[in-house]
Amino acid sequence: MAQRYGGAYSPDGGRKEGEDPKTPTRRSPLDGQRPTRVGARVNLLFLAPLPLLILAFFRDPGAMALSLVGVALLLAAAWLTREGVAAHEAYDARKVARRPAFPRKIFGSLLTGAGLAAAGLVQGSGVEAAIYAILGAGLHLFAFGLDPMTNKGAEGVDTFQTERVARAVSEAEVQLSAMSDAILRARDRALEARVEAFQSTARDMFRVIEDDPRDLTSARKFLSVYLRGARDATVKFTDIYTRGRDAKARQDYEALLDDLERNFTAKTQALLTDNRTDLEVEIEVLRDRLAREGVRMD
Repeated sequence: MAQRYGGAYSPDGGRKEGEDPKTPTRRSPLDGQRPTRVGARVNLLFLAPLPLLILAFFRDPGAMALSLVGVALLLAAAWLTREGVAAHEAYDARKVARRPAFPRKIFGSLLTGAGLAAAGLVQGSGVEAAIYAILGAGLHLFAFGLDPMTNKGAEGVDTFQTERVARAVSEAEVQLSAMSDAILRARDRALEARVEAFQSTARDMFRVIEDDPRDLTSARKFLSVYLRGARDATVKFTDIYTRGRDAKARQDYEALLDDLERNFTAKTQALLTDNRTDLEVEIEVLRDRLAREGVRMD
């Protein structure tokens, strides 16, 4: 008897046996993800001051103190730069976002210049130190760019609505980050991937709300109550699972994530349907107005 082939990479590979075909397939945690820019280039900034740190202990006390100040400034600059690049990535990933309140990359450039100036003063004159500072700050800005300087929002939406959406999405992202931090304590890569898949589904709703901020009112319960509940459940599950690897607790937790994912997917589809209906109504109203003006749209 012929049997239909199926596997992890087939169209229905993500479904469980006997599952309703209309049930949304489980999302991959990598769906919609982009390679992060917080990588080797940024992390190398933490290694760059190490030679200066080693040489500091072979100098007289005054030069040693100045070298250590330079090392501290360069390490602070590296930390600010890493945080600034991560904030810029989050800004680019959202359709509605507020500019960072503190321009981390710009201040990282200034601290880089100050750190190199301190290192230059150890063996050089003030002119040489100034040259090091200008070159260091300039190259840092060239390599990592400026921080976002303006708020980003949907076209045709007033500032108040944009701010509401940006604030709600930021608060929801805090809950998702707390889930990630909690599940890491379980030390189970499969559970981490399952949580990431749910987060991808939740972020689909975020993007829909950013496209049409009017959807925020009907979806606010999902962004606040449901995500807070998911965070609390993840924390409690991790506490139990790390003590005894309780298989029943794991099964219940995964069932909870499945249920949440179905609810989020259904709500996202409902929001998209409402938006499409609103567009069709607006098109029909426009057609009627044009017809009254004697303009035909065949």
